[in-house]
Amino acid sequence: MALITDQKKPKLSQPVSKKAPQHSNETRTERVVNGSEAVILSLLEEGVDTIFGYPGGAIMPIYDALYDYRDQLHHILVRHEQGATHAAEGYAQMAKKPGVCFATSGPGATNLVTGIADAMLDSVPIVCITGQVHEKLLGTDAFQETDVMSLAMPITKWCYQVADQDEIPLIIAKAFYIARSGRPGPVLVDITKCAQQSMMSEPFRYQKREQIKGYKPACKPREKDIIKAASLINQAKKPFLFVGHGVLLSNAQQELLEFVEKTGIPVASTLLGLSAFPTDHPLYVGMLGMHGNYAPNIKTNEADVIIAIGMRFDDRVTGNLDRYAKQARIVHVDVDHAEIGKNVHPEVGIIADAREALLALIPQVLQKTHDDWKKEFDLLYDQEYEKVIQKDFTSIGEQIKMGTVIKMLSDKTDGKAVIVADVGQHQMSAARYTRFQETDSWLTSGGLGTMGYALPAALGAKVGAPNRNVVAVIGDGCFQMTIQELGTIAQTGLPVKIIVLNNNFLGMVRQWQQLFHEKRYSFVALENPDFITIAKGFGIKGHTCDTFETLSESLDTLLNAEESYLLEVKVEKEANVFPMVPSGMGVDQIRLE
Repeated sequence: MALITDQKKPKLSQPVSKKAPQHSNETRTERVVNGSEAVILSLLEEGVDTIFGYPGGAIMPIYDALYDYRDQLHHILVRHEQGATHAAEGYAQMAKKPGVCFATSGPGATNLVTGIADAMLDSVPIVCITGQVHEKLLGTDAFQETDVMSLAMPITKWCYQVADQDEIPLIIAKAFYIARSGRPGPVLVDITKCAQQSMMSEPFRYQKREQIKGYKPACKPREKDIIKAASLINQAKKPFLFVGHGVLLSNAQQELLEFVEKTGIPVASTLLGLSAFPTDHPLYVGMLGMHGNYAPNIKTNEADVIIAIGMRFDDRVTGNLDRYAKQARIVHVDVDHAEIGKNVHPEVGIIADAREALLALIPQVLQKTHDDWKKEFDLLYDQEYEKVIQKDFTSIGEQIKMGTVIKMLSDKTDGKAVIVADVGQHQMSAARYTRFQETDSWLTSGGLGTMGYALPAALGAKVGAPNRNVVAVIGDGCFQMTIQELGTIAQTGLPVKIIVLNNNFLGMVRQWQQLFHEKRYSFVALENPDFITIAKGFGIKGHTCDTFETLSESLDTLLNAEESYLLEVKVEKEANVFPMVPSGMGVDQIRLE
């Protein structure tokens, strides 16, 4: 992701413009307010309705101002600041606008770091506001002082420290614009306590930003690139289309469907692109990557033209780059110019929003079919079904398989629930076996692979889409990373459904140790607590399922609960997730067993 160039602390002597130009989107109050109230009023002007946060000394003035706006801004008190960032991520992706979180200085700010880095790698727009010690204490190692700017700079799209209360409306407007524009991402605004407490020099005014000098995020593609790409696509005999997260971020799902049905090109998805294209469509061939489907990985190295839309050729998708798609002519569409050619060199690079690129391509491509090419995918799928999928769907007695749980969950929800997956074997099973019938139905930590993501992210997703059924799918190791957020879920009263797939192992690490380290299981066995008792301690009902015969009824109990519910499923302890591209291998070296 291209960073914004003015990512620095302000010079305290720098003059601040007091007379913003009048526009239709500018607002003004009749009162002079302090910096803290200016923060709250700015958030209201941006249409913020929910904040995830945790109070503390350095941000207490902002929380004091928030008290008077409780009927307009809903604050959710998390149990750990990392939970605030993941909840803001889940909210942002479902509400289709930046999520917001608050934290105090020092440990409050540092606890945000993992979630901010997660949002950066997965292009999720969140606005983090942190309190900071008094300006005169900066650099003195004061109580709970941390140089959050230096920490945040490499993992944010933009960060800024405010020491002048008059800057607050301007900086927050800039933060929201940067977070949501171009390739979305996290921003952080650090506000000193003196700026929070001091009165502004003029009545509060706010002007939303629609542009920033020196920052020009790409949107519309160049005509010559579209013409060249269309020519390659029209001539292709074995074209293959890759769908990434950018399609969802740009709301290009309908345009993607129109493009595919006109060109007849087989479609595969990255992990984060799931639910952008219906999985029951005849041209959908599965998921790419290390634990993706067999056919799309094999056929990547046979396609003559690859069209990659809104994805960044991550190493989990490409495997060994020296063996990756050397025969293919590649068209790469991405809103971030830094991604074009970073890992894989395209013949045509289109720097544009995915929706704008598809709108330009559709009139230029020919109506075609590629039935013989698609049949080659189908034959490989049959091999995967026989050697992997059929086994993953077969559970007998006490040996419940993860794939069985996911398939049954998908069937019972008609593929329309929002699945929020954590990281590991359960994540790959959920990605492979959920049949997505509705768009925006998949949230997970992709680039950073953050254990503990799902529980708070599911809460945020439910806040952002209260009318959707939200189900968190979590491993027993991941669950214990952020288990305290059960308290947050209970306090909100929101009906978040939670499935813990418990194999008493850090499953993915154990799988690698089995396959590549001679089954030397080094510190991956977990002696877990009684999850159901813990959940009940927080006020959340639940039960354990440990036989296949009771699985269907258990899932019904979970899904029919009117409140939050925890279902623990005891799954096969040493099951492996296949297919798998071993580390260092090419995608055509994918293993079925």
